[in-house]
Amino acid sequence: MKGVILAAGKGSRLYPVTRIVPKPILPIANRLTLEYAFDRLKEMEIHEICIVVGENEAQMRSALGEGRQFDVHLSYVRQEEPKGLAHAVGFAETFVAGDPFVLYLGDSVYSERFDKHAARFRESGCANLNIVKEVEDPSRFGVANVEGDRIVKLVEKPKNPESNLAMAGMYFFGPQIWSVLPTLKPSWRGEFEITDAIQALIDKGETVLAGPYDGVWFDTGTLDSYLETSAFLIEDGTLVDPTSVVRGHIGDKVVIGPGCHVECDLIEDSVILPGAQVHVSGIIRHAIIGGPVSSEGDVDSSILHGEYTE
Repeated sequence: MKGVILAAGKGSRLYPVTRIVPKPILPIANRLTLEYAFDRLKEMEIHEICIVVGENEAQMRSALGEGRQFDVHLSYVRQEEPKGLAHAVGFAETFVAGDPFVLYLGDSVYSERFDKHAARFRESGCANLNIVKEVEDPSRFGVANVEGDRIVKLVEKPKNPESNLAMAGMYFFGPQIWSVLPTLKPSWRGEFEITDAIQALIDKGETVLAGPYDGVWFDTGTLDSYLETSAFLIEDGTLVDPTSVVRGHIGDKVVIGPGCHVECDLIEDSVILPGAQVHVSGIIRHAIIGGPVSSEGDVDSSILHGEYTE
């Protein structure tokens, strides 16, 4: 089985940091975001991985290379235009070469392994198994309606959900997926949806299974979710790289990367990216900061990269 990671997005919800550092290689708990994806894939004995990139291609290749330092072998394909997940995965068909594969969204972080789901997918012979998780607000997600363990209907971001089972960003596919991708039409969002591709498999009579997930699942694409993920990974404590200098009080949920110099009265619930030079005569709270930053007051609920003065 092979792995395909979708990582072509611009990360606009984390601007301006992601104008400088692509979201898939933005550090979380002082590891690149994609390192967590590599961990989950390797636990399923998947070492051959294709990354679908976009405008971030040069930075991604520079940061990840061929993947040897992560004990994986990386290939790259480029999605020139952001036309949806099903459009993106189509670029990996040559890499997959008819093998079963796992599709992984590059901004997802999971607390638990997927070995049992991989085994179930292999043993069942199904065309597709999707990781699903019960959520409080299913209208934000693709939603699966199930009968027993089979998915019988999928709806992308429904206004009136018939189920609370969200598609949780991890998909197992057999080669049947390649026959339905060319039949898709753009959704109301103007994108080729992976949920429509899976629905096409269902409509063809293929077996599509739900894989309930009991662990914690994070989408790291917003400030709040990024900081929530960071806090979870460090167990609400602190993580300060020994090469950094900090003058000021450090509260909970703080990560400071290597080579930083931070001066402030108090820092809490924040991430300081590697190499940042921060001089704040106040409190840093709920922020991602990189580059040279200075302020004469508090820095609160901010995503900063570059010079900041107040």
